[in-house]
Amino acid sequence: MNTQPLLDIRNLSVEIPTESSTLKAVRGVDLELKRGETLGIVGESGSGKSMTALAMMSLLPPAARRSAACINFDGADLMQASEHDFAVQVRGQRIGMIFQEPMTSLNPVYTIGRQLKETMTLHRKVSESEAEVRAIHLLEKVGLPDPASRLKQYPHELSGGQRQRVMIAMALMNEPELLIADEPTTALDVTIQAQILRLLRDLQQELGMSMILITHDLGVVSRAADKIAVMYAGDIVETGTTEEVLLNPRHPYTQGLLECVPGYRNGALKRLGSIPGIVPSMTGTVQGCAFASRCPRAVDTCRTQTPPSQEISPQRMYVCHDPQETRDWQPSPAPGLSQDMLVSPSQGQTPILSVNSVSCTFSVRRGMFGKRIPLRAMNDISLQVNKGEVLALVGESGCGKTTLTRTIMGLQQPDTGSVVLNGQRIETLPAMQRARMIQPIFQDPYSSLNPRKTIGEIIGKPLAVHKLGSRQEQLAKTYSMMELVGLPRRVFNSYPNQLSGGQRQRAAIGRALIMRPEVVICDEPTSALDVSVQAQILNLLLDLRDELDLTYLFVTHNLSVVQHMADRVAVMYLGEIVECGDRDDVMLNPRHPYTRALMDSALSIAPGEIVPDLGLSGDFPNPMNRPAGCAFNPRCPIAEQVCRERAPAPEIIGSSLVRCWKAQPSSDRPIA
Repeated sequence: MNTQPLLDIRNLSVEIPTESSTLKAVRGVDLELKRGETLGIVGESGSGKSMTALAMMSLLPPAARRSAACINFDGADLMQASEHDFAVQVRGQRIGMIFQEPMTSLNPVYTIGRQLKETMTLHRKVSESEAEVRAIHLLEKVGLPDPASRLKQYPHELSGGQRQRVMIAMALMNEPELLIADEPTTALDVTIQAQILRLLRDLQQELGMSMILITHDLGVVSRAADKIAVMYAGDIVETGTTEEVLLNPRHPYTQGLLECVPGYRNGALKRLGSIPGIVPSMTGTVQGCAFASRCPRAVDTCRTQTPPSQEISPQRMYVCHDPQETRDWQPSPAPGLSQDMLVSPSQGQTPILSVNSVSCTFSVRRGMFGKRIPLRAMNDISLQVNKGEVLALVGESGCGKTTLTRTIMGLQQPDTGSVVLNGQRIETLPAMQRARMIQPIFQDPYSSLNPRKTIGEIIGKPLAVHKLGSRQEQLAKTYSMMELVGLPRRVFNSYPNQLSGGQRQRAAIGRALIMRPEVVICDEPTSALDVSVQAQILNLLLDLRDELDLTYLFVTHNLSVVQHMADRVAVMYLGEIVECGDRDDVMLNPRHPYTRALMDSALSIAPGEIVPDLGLSGDFPNPMNRPAGCAFNPRCPIAEQVCRERAPAPEIIGSSLVRCWKAQPSSDRPIA
C-alpha cells in the first residue's frame, strides 16, 4: 500500500511587489495531503488561503514571485514544471479547481456544453461526441435535471446553485486526483449548500480523489474535512484533525474564530466573541507574532520574537509562544452589553409594521419576441412586526424576499393588500417622511456606498437631504453616529475603498440610522463578511436595537444568525409565508416540511457528523411555472394527492402560523 502523501508542500512563499514595499502574501507554508483525504483551509479574508491554492496551480499574478523547497505532487516536484507542462498535464487534468464565483468563472458568451467539452478535448485525445457523453454523464451526476438540454444553455440561464454544479462537473471532466474547492458554497442558499457538500463527498468517495476545501465557514469545514489548517497573515498557525482543532483549539486565533460563530457556545445565551482589528498587510520585515496586535494573550515576547512551532503529535501543531502568564485566560463576551445579556424578547406586542394580504404580480416576456405572461412574486402575504423586536425572514433565493422588502419600503406597489407603518398606509406617506421612518441596510456595503464620497459625507447625507439642522449640527450628529457605530473620527475623510469590509458595513449602518428610523430592514448585512467581522456587526446591531429602540426586519439565509438575533421567524417559499412564529418554536419544532428541511441544512460546528440528506427532490421551481396545489408539493417528501390539487390556507397551530395540509410538530412525525 502506497503511504506516500499525494501532495507535500514545504516552505511555500509568495511575494508581490507593490509601489512602496513587498507584500508577503504567503510565508513559509507547509502542507501535506494523503490520497482520498479532505483538508480544510480556514481563516479570514487576506490570510492567504486562495493565494496558496493559486501558487500550487501556478496561477499567480505576473508580478508575483513564488518560492518553495518543493511542491511535491504524486512524486513530481511542480516547482520544476514549465508553464506548458502545467497547462497540458496538471491544471484541469490531474488537479481540478472550483472557483468561488461561478458566474465570473464561466464564460458568458459560450454555452455550457462548449465549455465542458473544451475542458476534456484540450487535455485528452477524445472526440467531440465522447466529450459530450462525458459532460452529460457528469451533469447528471451533479444533479442537474435534463442534462442533455443544459449543454445548449448559457450561464445566465442557470441559477446560482446550478452554475456551481456546472463548475463541479467541469472540474471533474478529466477525473482529477486532487480537487481544490475555493469557497464553493459561499453564495448559495443553505439547502443548495448542503446538496453541494453531499455531492462533493459522494463524488470524492466514488472517484477516490483528494480535496482541499478553502472556506471561512467553520460549519462547512466541520462536516466536510478530515483535517484543518488555520491560516493567518500568510502562515499556517494551527493544524490537526477536524475534531482536535474545533473541539480543543490551541492557538488564540483559532479560539477567537470559534467564539465568533453564533451558537458555538450556549446557543443564543451568550454575546458573540470578537477579534479586534483586521488581518495585517504583511509588508517589510515581520517582527514577532503577526497575531500579537489582536491577541488577548499577547505579552512582550510575542511582539519581538518569532513564535516557535509547538508539535503535539505528527499531525497536530500550532505556532505560538503560548505564554505561561496568560494560560488561564478565558474568552469573554465582547464589550457592550452585559455578559449575561440574552437575545432580548419582544419589547411589546404593539405592531409597528403590518403587511396585510399583500400580493404582487409582474408581467414577464418569454424570449425577445414571446408574449408576456404573469409572474406571481408574492401571494397573499400577511406579517406583523412588533415594536422593538427582530423578525427574521428566511427562504431560498427567488422566494420573493426582496419583492416583499421593496413593497414594505414603498418602492413596489402591490396588486392587492396593504402595508401599514405605525398606523399609516405606506403608499399615503410622502417619500421624505417614509424615508425618516424606515431605512435599509444592504448586503454589499462596497456597492451600496458612493465611491466618490467620503465616509463623513455618506453618513451625513440624509441630514443634508432632509435639511435637518445647520451645517455644524449636521457635522456634530455625523461624528456622534460614527462613534455610536464604532468608526474612528480619522476615517471621516476616507473613501469606501480605503476601509475594511466591516468598517464599510458600519458606515452603511450609520447612514441608515442617522435619521433615527423606527424600522430597519437588514438585507443579508453580514453574508459578505468574515465570521470575525460578522460577530462585530451582529453585536453592534443588537446594541443599537436596545440603545435606539429600533425594530429590525432581518433578511438572511444564515440560520445560525437567525438563532442568535431573532425574536420571531417567518419562512418564505415561492412568494408565500409557509410558517411564522416564535424563534424557538419554528427552529426547534418546525411544523412545515420546508422549514424542517431548512433547519436540517444548517451546518453547526459538529465534527464527525455528516452533511444531512434533506430529502428534497429537484431544485427551487421557476416562479413562472408555479405548481398546482401547494407550491412546495413537487419537492415535498410527504406530499399527498390533496397537496397536488389544492393550495392550503394558513392556520394557527400552537403559537405558529403554518400553511400546510399535513402540518404537525416534527417531533410527532419524522419528515423523511
